[in-house]
Amino acid sequence: MVLYERVITQVALAAVAVAAGPALAAGDGEAPAGVDSGLHLVSYRTAGSVAVDGKDGGEWAAAAPLIVTVDELPYKPDTGYRGIDATDVEIRSLHDEGHLYMLFRWADPTLSTARWPWVKQADGGWKQMKALDSTGHENDWYEDKLSVFWHINERGFEKKGCDMSCHIAADGWLDGVRDSSAGRHYTDQPGETLDMWHWKSARTNPVGQADDQFVNDDRKDGPGNWGRNSDIKHGGGYFTNINADKTGPAWMSARGGDSNYVLDAEKVPFDDSRFKAGDMLGGVVAAPFIGPEADVTATGRWHDGEWTLEIRRALVTTGEGSDMHDVQFTDLSKPYHFGVGVFDNTQINHLYHRKAITMTFEPAYTAGLDGSEQEARR
Repeated sequence: MVLYERVITQVALAAVAVAAGPALAAGDGEAPAGVDSGLHLVSYRTAGSVAVDGKDGGEWAAAAPLIVTVDELPYKPDTGYRGIDATDVEIRSLHDEGHLYMLFRWADPTLSTARWPWVKQADGGWKQMKALDSTGHENDWYEDKLSVFWHINERGFEKKGCDMSCHIAADGWLDGVRDSSAGRHYTDQPGETLDMWHWKSARTNPVGQADDQFVNDDRKDGPGNWGRNSDIKHGGGYFTNINADKTGPAWMSARGGDSNYVLDAEKVPFDDSRFKAGDMLGGVVAAPFIGPEADVTATGRWHDGEWTLEIRRALVTTGEGSDMHDVQFTDLSKPYHFGVGVFDNTQINHLYHRKAITMTFEPAYTAGLDGSEQEARR
Protein backbone atom coordinates (compact mmCIF):
# COMPACT_ATOMS: atom_id res chain seq x y z
CA MET A 1 0.00 0.00 0.00
CA VAL A 2 1.19 3.54 -0.75
CA LEU A 3 1.33 5.92 2.18
CA TYR A 4 2.23 9.52 2.79
CA GLU A 5 5.34 8.47 4.56
CA ARG A 6 6.14 9.52 8.11
CA VAL A 7 9.25 7.80 9.44
CA ILE A 8 9.24 7.47 13.22
CA THR A 9 12.15 5.85 15.02
CA GLN A 10 11.99 4.32 18.50
CA VAL A 11 14.45 6.95 19.71
CA ALA A 12 12.23 9.75 18.48
CA LEU A 13 9.15 8.21 20.12
CA ALA A 14 10.98 7.84 23.40
CA ALA A 15 12.02 11.48 23.25
CA VAL A 16 8.42 12.54 22.63
CA ALA A 17 7.23 10.48 25.59
CA VAL A 18 9.83 11.96 27.92
CA ALA A 19 9.06 15.49 26.80
CA ALA A 20 5.34 14.97 27.40
CA GLY A 21 5.76 13.44 30.84
CA PRO A 22 4.65 10.04 32.14
CA ALA A 23 0.94 10.44 31.42
CA LEU A 24 0.73 11.67 27.84
CA ALA A 25 2.83 11.63 24.69
CA ALA A 26 1.70 13.82 21.82
CA GLY A 27 1.17 12.62 18.28
CA ASP A 28 3.36 14.13 15.60
CA GLY A 29 2.06 17.38 14.14
CA GLU A 30 1.39 20.85 15.48
CA ALA A 31 -1.67 21.14 17.71
CA PRO A 32 -4.32 23.69 16.67
CA ALA A 33 -4.55 26.90 18.67
CA GLY A 34 -6.14 26.31 22.05
CA VAL A 35 -5.59 22.53 21.95
CA ASP A 36 -3.46 20.75 24.58
CA SER A 37 -0.54 19.35 22.55
CA GLY A 38 -0.40 16.38 24.94
CA LEU A 39 -3.91 15.38 23.89
CA HIS A 40 -3.62 15.92 20.12
CA LEU A 41 -3.88 13.03 17.65
CA VAL A 42 -3.23 13.44 13.92
CA SER A 43 -5.01 11.21 11.42
CA TYR A 44 -2.61 10.72 8.50
CA ARG A 45 -3.64 10.34 4.89
CA THR A 46 -3.15 6.95 3.23
CA ALA A 47 -3.74 6.19 -0.44
CA GLY A 48 -4.99 2.65 0.24
CA SER A 49 -7.21 0.76 2.64
CA VAL A 50 -6.00 -0.76 5.88
CA ALA A 51 -6.61 -4.40 6.80
CA VAL A 52 -8.63 -4.47 10.02
CA ASP A 53 -7.34 -7.70 11.50
CA GLY A 54 -5.65 -6.73 14.77
CA LYS A 55 -2.23 -7.61 13.39
CA ASP A 56 -0.76 -4.08 13.24
CA GLY A 57 0.49 -4.14 9.66
CA GLY A 58 3.41 -1.97 8.59
CA GLU A 59 1.07 0.79 7.39
CA TRP A 60 0.73 2.05 10.96
CA ALA A 61 4.39 3.10 11.04
CA ALA A 62 3.30 6.12 8.99
CA ALA A 63 1.04 7.37 11.80
CA ALA A 64 2.63 9.00 14.84
CA PRO A 65 1.15 7.66 18.09
CA LEU A 66 -0.54 9.46 20.93
CA ILE A 67 0.02 7.79 24.30
CA VAL A 68 -2.75 8.38 26.84
CA THR A 69 -2.60 7.03 30.39
CA VAL A 70 -5.94 5.81 31.75
CA ASP A 71 -5.66 5.49 35.53
CA GLU A 72 -8.97 6.48 37.09
CA LEU A 73 -11.89 4.22 38.05
CA PRO A 74 -15.46 5.41 38.73
CA TYR A 75 -15.89 3.20 41.82
CA LYS A 76 -14.47 0.43 44.01
CA PRO A 77 -16.71 -2.67 43.96
CA ASP A 78 -17.57 -4.22 47.32
CA THR A 79 -16.71 -7.62 45.80
CA GLY A 80 -13.21 -6.37 45.02
CA TYR A 81 -11.52 -5.29 41.82
CA ARG A 82 -8.77 -7.53 40.45
CA GLY A 83 -8.19 -5.76 37.14
CA ILE A 84 -5.39 -3.41 36.15
CA ASP A 85 -5.35 -0.02 37.89
CA ALA A 86 -3.60 1.85 35.07
CA THR A 87 -2.39 1.33 31.51
CA ASP A 88 -1.02 3.39 28.65
CA VAL A 89 -3.18 3.39 25.53
CA GLU A 90 -1.33 3.90 22.26
CA ILE A 91 -3.60 5.51 19.66
CA ARG A 92 -2.85 5.95 15.95
CA SER A 93 -5.07 7.05 13.07
CA LEU A 94 -5.10 6.89 9.27
CA HIS A 95 -7.75 7.88 6.76
CA ASP A 96 -8.43 7.58 3.05
CA GLU A 97 -11.09 9.10 0.84
CA GLY A 98 -13.90 7.19 2.47
CA HIS A 99 -12.85 5.76 5.83
CA LEU A 100 -11.24 6.50 9.17
CA TYR A 101 -8.92 3.87 10.64
CA MET A 102 -7.80 3.74 14.25
CA LEU A 103 -5.38 1.55 16.17
CA PHE A 104 -5.51 1.13 19.95
CA ARG A 105 -2.89 -0.82 21.87
CA TRP A 106 -2.73 -1.31 25.63
CA ALA A 107 -1.17 -3.66 28.17
CA ASP A 108 -3.46 -6.15 29.91
CA PRO A 109 -1.75 -9.17 31.51
CA THR A 110 -4.85 -11.38 31.31
CA LEU A 111 -7.03 -12.35 28.34
CA SER A 112 -10.66 -12.13 29.50
CA THR A 113 -13.39 -13.35 27.16
CA ALA A 114 -15.43 -15.53 29.57
CA ARG A 115 -18.54 -13.39 30.03
CA TRP A 116 -20.88 -15.18 32.45
CA PRO A 117 -19.85 -18.62 31.18
CA TRP A 118 -21.50 -21.91 32.01
CA VAL A 119 -19.44 -24.50 33.96
CA LYS A 120 -20.51 -28.13 34.31
CA GLN A 121 -20.66 -29.20 37.94
CA ALA A 122 -19.66 -32.49 39.58
CA ASP A 123 -23.33 -33.43 40.04
CA GLY A 124 -23.96 -33.09 36.32
CA GLY A 125 -25.75 -29.76 36.48
CA TRP A 126 -24.59 -26.48 34.98
CA LYS A 127 -23.82 -23.23 36.79
CA GLN A 128 -23.61 -19.82 35.19
CA MET A 129 -20.68 -18.03 36.80
CA LYS A 130 -21.59 -14.64 38.27
CA ALA A 131 -20.33 -12.52 41.17
CA LEU A 132 -22.32 -9.28 41.06
CA ASP A 133 -21.34 -6.38 43.31
CA SER A 134 -23.69 -4.15 45.31
CA THR A 135 -24.44 -2.06 42.21
CA GLY A 136 -25.56 -5.18 40.31
CA HIS A 137 -22.50 -5.32 38.06
CA GLU A 138 -19.78 -7.86 37.34
CA ASN A 139 -16.04 -7.56 38.00
CA ASP A 140 -14.91 -11.19 37.78
CA TRP A 141 -16.78 -13.15 35.11
CA TYR A 142 -16.84 -10.76 32.18
CA GLU A 143 -14.87 -9.64 29.13
CA ASP A 144 -12.21 -7.13 28.15
CA LYS A 145 -13.65 -4.09 26.34
CA LEU A 146 -12.74 -0.68 24.98
CA SER A 147 -15.05 2.27 24.38
CA VAL A 148 -14.58 5.41 22.33
CA PHE A 149 -16.89 8.38 22.98
CA TRP A 150 -17.09 10.92 20.14
CA HIS A 151 -18.41 14.43 20.60
CA ILE A 152 -21.37 15.30 18.40
CA ASN A 153 -22.97 18.31 20.05
CA GLU A 154 -22.78 17.99 23.85
CA ARG A 155 -21.88 21.34 25.35
CA GLY A 156 -18.57 21.21 27.23
CA PHE A 157 -17.32 17.87 25.89
CA GLU A 158 -14.58 19.51 23.80
CA LYS A 159 -12.77 20.46 27.02
CA LYS A 160 -13.95 18.05 29.72
CA GLY A 161 -14.42 14.92 27.62
CA CYS A 162 -16.40 11.97 28.96
CA ASP A 163 -16.75 13.60 32.39
CA MET A 164 -19.50 15.75 30.89
CA SER A 165 -21.88 12.83 30.42
CA CYS A 166 -20.88 10.79 33.50
CA HIS A 167 -23.25 11.25 36.44
CA ILE A 168 -22.65 9.70 39.87
CA ALA A 169 -25.45 9.14 42.39
CA ALA A 170 -25.21 11.13 45.63
CA ASP A 171 -26.46 9.31 48.75
CA GLY A 172 -28.35 6.85 46.53
CA TRP A 173 -30.10 9.53 44.46
CA LEU A 174 -29.53 10.46 40.83
CA ASP A 175 -31.56 13.04 38.96
CA GLY A 176 -34.31 12.82 41.55
CA VAL A 177 -34.71 9.02 41.57
CA ARG A 178 -33.26 6.21 43.66
CA ASP A 179 -30.29 4.62 41.90
CA SER A 180 -27.73 2.09 43.15
CA SER A 181 -25.52 2.15 40.07
CA ALA A 182 -21.93 3.35 40.24
CA GLY A 183 -22.68 5.90 37.52
CA ARG A 184 -24.79 6.68 34.47
CA HIS A 185 -23.98 8.26 31.13
CA TYR A 186 -26.42 10.80 29.74
CA THR A 187 -26.23 14.27 28.25
CA ASP A 188 -27.66 17.28 30.07
CA GLN A 189 -29.89 18.84 27.43
CA PRO A 190 -32.50 17.51 24.95
CA GLY A 191 -30.99 17.05 21.50
CA GLU A 192 -27.42 16.59 22.80
CA THR A 193 -25.79 13.33 21.72
CA LEU A 194 -22.48 11.46 21.76
CA ASP A 195 -21.37 8.66 19.46
CA MET A 196 -20.09 5.55 21.27
CA TRP A 197 -18.03 2.79 19.66
CA HIS A 198 -18.14 -0.12 22.11
CA TRP A 199 -15.80 -3.01 21.32
CA LYS A 200 -16.43 -6.20 23.32
CA SER A 201 -13.96 -9.07 23.23
CA ALA A 202 -16.55 -11.87 23.57
CA ARG A 203 -19.72 -10.39 22.05
CA THR A 204 -18.54 -8.35 19.04
CA ASN A 205 -14.89 -9.20 18.39
CA PRO A 206 -15.57 -12.75 17.13
CA VAL A 207 -17.66 -11.28 14.29
CA GLY A 208 -15.31 -8.37 13.51
CA GLN A 209 -17.41 -5.51 14.81
CA ALA A 210 -17.79 -2.95 17.58
CA ASP A 211 -21.25 -2.10 18.88
CA ASP A 212 -22.21 1.28 17.40
CA GLN A 213 -24.12 3.07 20.15
CA PHE A 214 -24.98 6.60 21.21
CA VAL A 215 -25.69 8.61 24.35
CA ASN A 216 -28.55 11.09 24.64
CA ASP A 217 -30.43 12.87 27.44
CA ASP A 218 -32.72 9.94 28.40
CA ARG A 219 -33.30 9.52 32.12
CA LYS A 220 -34.56 6.45 33.96
CA ASP A 221 -38.16 7.20 32.98
CA GLY A 222 -37.21 7.64 29.32
CA PRO A 223 -37.31 5.09 26.47
CA GLY A 224 -33.65 4.14 26.79
CA ASN A 225 -31.43 2.73 29.54
CA TRP A 226 -30.73 6.14 30.96
CA GLY A 227 -28.72 7.85 28.21
CA ARG A 228 -27.09 4.81 26.61
CA ASN A 229 -28.72 3.44 23.48
CA SER A 230 -27.78 1.25 20.55
CA ASP A 231 -28.02 2.48 16.97
CA ILE A 232 -30.88 1.08 14.89
CA LYS A 233 -30.58 -2.65 14.22
CA HIS A 234 -32.32 -4.57 11.43
CA GLY A 235 -31.19 -7.96 12.67
CA GLY A 236 -28.33 -9.99 14.08
CA GLY A 237 -26.36 -9.09 17.17
CA TYR A 238 -25.29 -11.13 20.20
CA PHE A 239 -27.66 -12.83 22.63
CA THR A 240 -27.50 -14.81 25.87
CA ASN A 241 -26.82 -18.53 25.62
CA ILE A 242 -29.46 -19.88 28.01
CA ASN A 243 -32.18 -22.52 27.75
CA ALA A 244 -35.89 -21.98 28.33
CA ASP A 245 -35.68 -23.27 31.91
CA LYS A 246 -32.66 -21.07 32.62
CA THR A 247 -30.80 -24.10 33.95
CA GLY A 248 -28.05 -24.35 31.36
CA PRO A 249 -26.88 -23.36 27.88
CA ALA A 250 -29.13 -23.70 24.86
CA TRP A 251 -26.41 -23.80 22.21
CA MET A 252 -22.92 -25.09 21.60
CA SER A 253 -20.50 -24.92 18.72
CA ALA A 254 -20.75 -27.50 15.96
CA ARG A 255 -17.00 -27.90 16.42
CA GLY A 256 -17.60 -29.11 19.98
CA GLY A 257 -15.40 -28.46 22.97
CA ASP A 258 -15.59 -25.72 25.56
CA SER A 259 -15.17 -22.07 24.60
CA ASN A 260 -15.93 -18.61 25.96
CA TYR A 261 -18.47 -17.81 23.24
CA VAL A 262 -20.49 -19.57 20.55
CA LEU A 263 -20.64 -18.21 17.00
CA ASP A 264 -24.21 -17.96 15.71
CA ALA A 265 -23.11 -19.30 12.32
CA GLU A 266 -21.74 -22.45 13.99
CA LYS A 267 -24.30 -23.04 16.74
CA VAL A 268 -26.12 -26.35 17.20
CA PRO A 269 -28.50 -27.45 19.97
CA PHE A 270 -26.70 -28.12 23.24
CA ASP A 271 -25.77 -31.77 23.88
CA ASP A 272 -24.86 -32.35 27.53
CA SER A 273 -23.26 -35.72 26.77
CA ARG A 274 -20.42 -33.94 25.00
CA PHE A 275 -19.16 -32.33 28.23
CA LYS A 276 -17.54 -33.46 31.48
CA ALA A 277 -17.40 -31.86 34.91
CA GLY A 278 -15.31 -28.68 34.85
CA ASP A 279 -15.91 -27.94 31.18
CA MET A 280 -16.85 -24.35 30.33
CA LEU A 281 -19.23 -23.14 27.64
CA GLY A 282 -19.75 -19.54 26.57
CA GLY A 283 -22.62 -17.56 28.02
CA VAL A 284 -23.10 -15.57 24.81
CA VAL A 285 -23.87 -16.34 21.18
CA ALA A 286 -22.09 -13.89 18.88
CA ALA A 287 -23.70 -12.79 15.61
CA PRO A 288 -22.94 -9.77 13.40
CA PHE A 289 -25.24 -6.76 13.59
CA ILE A 290 -27.27 -5.83 10.53
CA GLY A 291 -28.14 -2.17 9.96
CA PRO A 292 -26.68 1.08 11.34
CA GLU A 293 -25.49 -0.68 14.52
CA ALA A 294 -23.01 -2.49 12.27
CA ASP A 295 -21.26 0.69 11.06
CA VAL A 296 -18.04 0.07 13.02
CA THR A 297 -15.72 -2.71 11.84
CA ALA A 298 -13.27 -3.83 14.53
CA THR A 299 -10.88 -6.67 15.30
CA GLY A 300 -8.70 -7.04 18.37
CA ARG A 301 -5.95 -9.56 19.11
CA TRP A 302 -4.43 -10.32 22.51
CA HIS A 303 -0.83 -11.51 22.53
CA ASP A 304 1.83 -11.59 25.26
CA GLY A 305 -0.11 -9.41 27.68
CA GLU A 306 -1.20 -6.80 25.16
CA TRP A 307 -4.33 -5.99 23.16
CA THR A 308 -4.05 -4.57 19.63
CA LEU A 309 -7.37 -3.31 18.30
CA GLU A 310 -7.99 -1.95 14.80
CA ILE A 311 -11.16 -0.06 13.88
CA ARG A 312 -12.62 1.18 10.60
CA ARG A 313 -15.65 3.38 10.02
CA ALA A 314 -16.92 5.36 7.05
CA LEU A 315 -16.07 9.04 7.34
CA VAL A 316 -19.75 9.77 6.71
CA THR A 317 -22.60 7.39 7.59
CA THR A 318 -26.02 7.57 5.98
CA GLY A 319 -28.20 5.04 7.82
CA GLU A 320 -31.33 5.77 9.80
CA GLY A 321 -30.61 8.13 12.69
CA SER A 322 -27.03 8.73 11.57
CA ASP A 323 -27.41 12.51 11.79
CA MET A 324 -27.91 12.31 15.57
CA HIS A 325 -26.30 8.97 16.47
CA ASP A 326 -22.98 9.13 14.58
CA VAL A 327 -20.11 11.57 14.50
CA GLN A 328 -19.78 12.73 10.89
CA PHE A 329 -16.29 13.50 9.58
CA THR A 330 -17.59 15.75 6.84
CA ASP A 331 -15.02 18.54 7.18
CA LEU A 332 -11.42 17.32 7.40
CA SER A 333 -10.18 20.82 8.15
CA LYS A 334 -11.88 20.95 11.58
CA PRO A 335 -10.96 19.20 14.85
CA TYR A 336 -12.92 16.30 16.35
CA HIS A 337 -13.00 15.34 20.04
CA PHE A 338 -13.17 11.96 21.74
CA GLY A 339 -12.36 10.00 24.91
CA VAL A 340 -11.29 6.41 25.59
CA GLY A 341 -12.16 3.89 28.31
CA VAL A 342 -10.53 0.51 29.01
CA PHE A 343 -12.43 -2.33 30.73
CA ASP A 344 -10.40 -5.16 32.26
CA ASN A 345 -12.84 -8.05 32.69
CA THR A 346 -15.54 -5.70 34.03
CA GLN A 347 -19.10 -4.80 33.13
CA ILE A 348 -19.09 -1.05 33.77
CA ASN A 349 -15.98 -0.32 35.87
CA HIS A 350 -13.35 1.10 33.54
CA LEU A 351 -10.12 3.02 33.40
CA TYR A 352 -10.48 6.50 31.95
CA HIS A 353 -8.65 9.81 31.49
CA ARG A 354 -9.55 13.43 32.12
CA LYS A 355 -10.26 15.97 29.35
CA ALA A 356 -11.00 15.32 25.69
CA ILE A 357 -8.57 14.15 23.03
CA THR A 358 -8.53 16.33 19.90
CA MET A 359 -8.05 14.68 16.52
CA THR A 360 -7.18 16.62 13.36
CA PHE A 361 -6.76 15.33 9.82
CA GLU A 362 -3.54 15.69 7.86
CA PRO A 363 -4.31 17.10 4.38
CA ALA A 364 -3.55 14.98 1.34
CA TYR A 365 -0.81 17.43 0.30
CA THR A 366 1.26 19.82 2.35
CA ALA A 367 1.32 23.43 1.20
CA GLY A 368 4.80 24.83 0.55
CA LEU A 369 6.45 21.60 -0.58
CA ASP A 370 7.83 21.45 -4.09
CA GLY A 371 7.03 18.56 -6.40
CA SER A 372 9.94 16.34 -5.35
CA GLU A 373 9.15 16.80 -1.68
CA GLN A 374 5.50 15.96 -2.27
CA GLU A 375 6.50 12.85 -4.19
CA ALA A 376 8.77 11.77 -1.29
CA ARG A 377 5.77 11.86 1.05
CA ARG A 378 3.76 9.47 -1.10
